[in-house]
Amino acid sequence: MKRQRAERSGREGERRAALWLRAKGWRILADRVKTPRGEIDLIARRGSLVAFVEVKYRRNKVDLDHAIDEYRLARVAAAVECIAHDYAGEGDDIRIDVILLAPGSLPRHIANAWQP
Repeated sequence: MKRQRAERSGREGERRAALWLRAKGWRILADRVKTPRGEIDLIARRGSLVAFVEVKYRRNKVDLDHAIDEYRLARVAAAVECIAHDYAGEGDDIRIDVILLAPGSLPRHIANAWQP
C-alpha cells in the first residue's frame, strides 16, 4: 500500500514537472524512459538543448533537500549514456536536470545538476 502511494505521488510529480517545463518553453520528448541502467523521468528539448530530467516529489519542502544525491545522479547519468543518441543529434547540447517538487511550493529546477 505504501509503495503504491509513493508510485502515485511520483507519477503526479512527473506530471507537474512536465507542465512546469512546458510553461517554460520546453517540449517534452518522452517520459518514464526505461534503459538497461535505469529510468529517466522526463526528456525535454528547448532549441538545441536536450535535458534528461530526474523528478523528485516529497510530501514536504524540508525533505527536498535530501531527495537527490550524487549516487542517484550517477544512476541517471548511466541511463542517459544508453539513450542520449536517440534524442540528441549532432550539434545538440545535453544536460541532466533535476526538478524538486513539494505541495504548496513552486518547483525547484536545478539545471545541469550532474557534472562528473
